[in-house]
Amino acid sequence: MDDQQLVERINELASTEHALWESEARGEASDADRQRLKELQVTLDQCWDLLHQRRARRAAGLDPDDAKVRPAEEVEGYTG
Repeated sequence: MDDQQLVERINELASTEHALWESEARGEASDADRQRLKELQVTLDQCWDLLHQRRARRAAGLDPDDAKVRPAEEVEGYTG
């Protein structure tokens, strides 16, 4: 997946996430919607992480295609 595909995937996921948040705000979200929202948040974090890895590798003169999706536990364990 190249950078443009990743950005498109991020936008698609973010749009779905937004719709689910709106459903939640209206009190219309089901348990399945809430579970899907949690899964989307993790997938979004993984996509952003992969995009950042690709950009960092490119900036360092390395092959961005060597970047790999990191496990959810690793991506979700980051602290600011």
